[in-house]
Amino acid sequence: MKIIPDYFSLTDRQAEQFAQLEVLYPEWNDKINLISRKDIANLEEHHLLHSLAIAKLLPFADGTTILDVGTGGGFPGIPLAIMFPKCQFLLIDSIGKKIRVAEDIAQRIGLNNVECLQERAEDEKRQFDFVVSRAVMPLPDLVKIIRKNVHHKHKNAIPNGLIVLKGGNITGEIHPFHKIAEITEVSDYFSGDWFAEKHLIYLPL
Repeated sequence: MKIIPDYFSLTDRQAEQFAQLEVLYPEWNDKINLISRKDIANLEEHHLLHSLAIAKLLPFADGTTILDVGTGGGFPGIPLAIMFPKCQFLLIDSIGKKIRVAEDIAQRIGLNNVECLQERAEDEKRQFDFVVSRAVMPLPDLVKIIRKNVHHKHKNAIPNGLIVLKGGNITGEIHPFHKIAEITEVSDYFSGDWFAEKHLIYLPL
């Protein structure tokens, strides 16, 4: 692990957990194609650090509850759960083999603040402080599904809502929310060409 410590102050345990991810994800990727074969070499920058842009936008207060919709193999939920061990995370995905990977990795690195569940977001009824996601579906569709999952008792520096990582041209997706959406460029937080046109969208709900 070479990049994350340039941007975050980690405890020894956090550093060890991130280092374990660099072993476990390639191991799983040989069995299940979670990440493209070419991209697995860029795991730290393209997946772990990218997920942690959310931590730069909002250092979650202790006790915050977070729902990760369409987590795949655990992004952004697992990196965020490492960074915020006193917050509670629910990681959901409709694809069973992907959620099994996230569950196995969370267990093997000792994440006690993570629950992994195979389900569609439409079927999750609990409420959380924040919903996070990484390019899982068009923003208007996602908002319709998860609005029910955001409760209104705030404990963080910004109101509860949705935080999404997106790439490319997002003009069309943002238009219905242009009065409330706050957009941050990930390149404001991290250097490197790969982060160009990577966006962080926050919607208070």
